Amino acid sequence: MGNRLYYGDNLGVLREHIASESVDLVYLDPPFNSNATYNVLFKAPDGQESQSQIEAFDDTWQWGETAEDAMWQVLHGPNTDAAQMLDAMHGFLGKNAMMAYLSMMAIRLIELHRVLKPTGSLYLHCDPTASHYLKILLDAVFGAKNFRSEISWKRSSAHSDAKQGRMQYGNIRDVIHFYTKTNDWTWNWLFTDYEPDYVEAFYRFEEPGSNRKYRIGDLTAAKPGGDVSYEWRVRRNVGGAWEADLLDEYLQPVSGSEYAGIPPYKGRFWAYSKDNMRKFALGGRLVHAGTGMPGYKRYLDEMEGVPLQNDWRDLKPVSGKEKLGYPTQKPVALLERIIAASSNPGDVVLDPFCGCGTTVHAAQKLGRQWLGIDVTHLAIGLIERRLRDAFKDPPVQFETIGVPKDIGAARKLAETDKHEFEKWAISLIPDAQPFRGGKKGADTGIDGIVYMRTEKNKTDKAIVEVKGGGVSVDQIHKLKSVIDREKALAGLFVTLNEPTKQMKSEAAAAGFAETVFGRIPRIQILTIEGMLNFREVPRLPAIDSSAFKKAPAEAGIRQGDLGL
Repeated sequence: MGNRLYYGDNLGVLREHIASESVDLVYLDPPFNSNATYNVLFKAPDGQESQSQIEAFDDTWQWGETAEDAMWQVLHGPNTDAAQMLDAMHGFLGKNAMMAYLSMMAIRLIELHRVLKPTGSLYLHCDPTASHYLKILLDAVFGAKNFRSEISWKRSSAHSDAKQGRMQYGNIRDVIHFYTKTNDWTWNWLFTDYEPDYVEAFYRFEEPGSNRKYRIGDLTAAKPGGDVSYEWRVRRNVGGAWEADLLDEYLQPVSGSEYAGIPPYKGRFWAYSKDNMRKFALGGRLVHAGTGMPGYKRYLDEMEGVPLQNDWRDLKPVSGKEKLGYPTQKPVALLERIIAASSNPGDVVLDPFCGCGTTVHAAQKLGRQWLGIDVTHLAIGLIERRLRDAFKDPPVQFETIGVPKDIGAARKLAETDKHEFEKWAISLIPDAQPFRGGKKGADTGIDGIVYMRTEKNKTDKAIVEVKGGGVSVDQIHKLKSVIDREKALAGLFVTLNEPTKQMKSEAAAAGFAETVFGRIPRIQILTIEGMLNFREVPRLPAIDSSAFKKAPAEAGIRQGDLGL
């Protein structure tokens, strides 16, 4: 199948591009109505929060025509259980933001169920705001019998809002609903380390010389199951310690030795055959009590650990170099755990709400194929950057689908969504970032910014203005005034249509800006077609890479590194 990153509404992408029963694992973290403004991967070079706040990730849901249509599709679709459940929710909730969210989710969950293989699994990550409603929807779509677990992840440390008047418990955990498509699903047990107090209590013995910690395991069984009823004989050596008789259970006593038989009696049987018991003894795995009763040495360093439970407080929130600035960013370790447990190398992992790309990052790291979908060009561009920063040796291979690749597709995008066209056009300029994260608002004459190094310790900027319609010389005049107002070094005028001769003359009349790297035109006109065909590129000094938060480079990981 290959790795693919899709731009577009995930409902349309699922229906048009993802075949039935072609995906092994789905992870989704659908946003819900937090009215959050996210600063993703961008920052000002001085390290302070800039105007480039990524508001394209605003996750507000409202009841409207789209939600109404989603509910209608579910109610008139083939999944009658989902239809009945959504109708009941509608009767209880009415038409509000929560119902809009549930309607939009229901139709997508039905499609996600369709694309899953019979052995596939789905993990839905949410917070307690809507987790109970989503659980009911999942029961309807997947069947209550295919619910496997509700996982709790401690997403933040304890905090107190008492001084701000909060009168309830602190909310520090997320919920992850785990469902399978059938009762025959892909599963790999994962293990976590023992707690220190458990080790101290049970692994109390330490082997001289190697200092290996061990506990003593029982070698008896409650009922017979083969060659398990025999007399295990040991002898006491001159030093007083017990040793197994490894030569012959009927060996006669020798001077300075004393034999003791541990005969089977009613109700006792050995858990292993006499042959295996002798192998244990030869391997130094037996230790004997004062009575001569053997016990088995279970070394701590040979134990797999504790089978993974559904309380994942051991996985810490994103921090350090991994933190890219996205407030709801999930740690790669969280997705590695899910992917390792519920898929195998080469399997296909799908994330229909890609966000900042953690799922596809983890899937790439673990050798899975992956599919990622997001509805904004901004997110797609950020994920592309993240993957290329993280996987350089060898370079990550993937295809981006739905992003304009020729002038015809660019014109179509400009006609259907001017705002998305502007953000896509900005992404054609290396290291450009949308002004105020591409948020719609009053026209400031600035669509994007490129930060640059113009001297050893000085950062400057170029203003980006994008036009998807008619153009005139007045727009060059306006860009020149914006450059002066913002005290910027230069301006880039990006146009879908061919510029006029007057525009070119006016741009040339703006002259040049001097930098330690040489002169650059103060106003540069770039056409979309020219940039798509690589005929036109901005002439700028060294880019200030600190304007972007880079994902740390990955060295790769084996499935076994996760406890398998």
